[in-house]
Amino acid sequence: MKQRMCCRVLSLCLLLCTVLSSCAWQSKKNKYSAYSMEYFDTVITVVGYEDSRETFDAVSDEIFSLLAEYHRLYSIYHRFEGMENLCTVNDLADGVHRTVVVDPRIIDMLLYAKEMYTATDGVVNIAMGSVLSLWHNYRTVGKDNPAQASLPPMDKLTEAAAHTDISGMVIDREAGTVTLTDPHMTLDVGAIAKGYATECVARFLEARGVEGYVLNVGGNIRTIGAKPDGEMWTVGVENPYGGEYLAYLQVSGMSVVTSGSYQRFYYVDGKAYHHIIDPDTLMPAEGYVSVTVVCRDSGLGDALSTALFCLSIEDGLALVESLSDVEVMWVAEDGTQTVSSGWSRYVKK
Repeated sequence: MKQRMCCRVLSLCLLLCTVLSSCAWQSKKNKYSAYSMEYFDTVITVVGYEDSRETFDAVSDEIFSLLAEYHRLYSIYHRFEGMENLCTVNDLADGVHRTVVVDPRIIDMLLYAKEMYTATDGVVNIAMGSVLSLWHNYRTVGKDNPAQASLPPMDKLTEAAAHTDISGMVIDREAGTVTLTDPHMTLDVGAIAKGYATECVARFLEARGVEGYVLNVGGNIRTIGAKPDGEMWTVGVENPYGGEYLAYLQVSGMSVVTSGSYQRFYYVDGKAYHHIIDPDTLMPAEGYVSVTVVCRDSGLGDALSTALFCLSIEDGLALVESLSDVEVMWVAEDGTQTVSSGWSRYVKK
C-alpha cells in the first residue's frame, strides 16, 4: 500500500513537471527538480527555477537537510542518538513519562498543535496517540497479513480514548520542556507535523529571498513565490476514483493540501478502513473520499484537511468561512463535490 501511495504522489509530481514544462514562455532561468523518499515516510519533490544546476542543487540540498531535521525531531516511531524527540517524549520510565528538554522547534510545533485543537473544537488532537496507535498496529497487521486483518475492539478503543486529554501535555517554553502527566497518554502528530515542517522550510526560504520553487512533501504542496516571469503555478487536484484531475488550481505563495480515505487503508471482511479517525466515533471518518484545502500556511492546511474530514459539510463550511484566505473542496463518497465560497478564484479558467 505504501508503494501505491508513493506512486500516486509521484503521479502528482509528474503532473506538476508536465504542466510547468508546457508553458510557452522563455526565461533566463531553467527548471530543475530533485526527489527524496527518506523523510516523513513519503515522496518529497522539489521543483525550482535557477540560473544553474549547481545553484539549484545547493538550495535543494538545504531543503532536504532541513526536512531531515524536522523528520527526526517529530518522529514518534524512531529514536535518534543524541537527540530528544517526540518518540522519547512518549517513552515511559518506571511507568511514568519523564520531563524532557526538547529542541525549541518541538515546543513551537506542539504549541501550534494546541492552537489547532482549539480552532477545530478538539477534532485535531495530537494527544490521541493511544487511540491512533491501536489503529496503526491493527492496520499494519492487516496490510502485512490480510487473512488476519481485524478491527481494534471498541472496548480497547474506548479505554484508550480515556487518555487523550490534551491538557495532560504540559509545556514550559522558558525551560524548554514537555511533560505528559498521564502515563497512558501518547502524542501522535500525523495530522500536523508534515505540513508544519513544510511551512517552516518554506518560510526559511522566503526569508532568504528564494522564489520560484515548489515543495511537494507527500502531497503537501507549498509554492514559494511565482515562476520567474510572474506566472502562477498550476497544481492538479487528484481524482480519488482515477481519471482526469478534478480541478487545476493556480497559486503563488500558497499551499494545497489533500487528505484522502484512498491513501492509507486496509481491508477487513472486504471493507476498506482508512487512517483518518473521527475522535467522536473512534472509527474511520465517513462521508468523504477527499478534502483539499488551499491556504497560505501548509501546517494549517494539513490540520484543516484532517478536521474537515470529520465534520459535516455544514460545520465544515462554517469553520472555513470563519477563517481568512482558506478555501476547500470536499469529494463525497458518491462523488459529489462541494466547494467553499471562494474556491473558484483559484481554479484555472
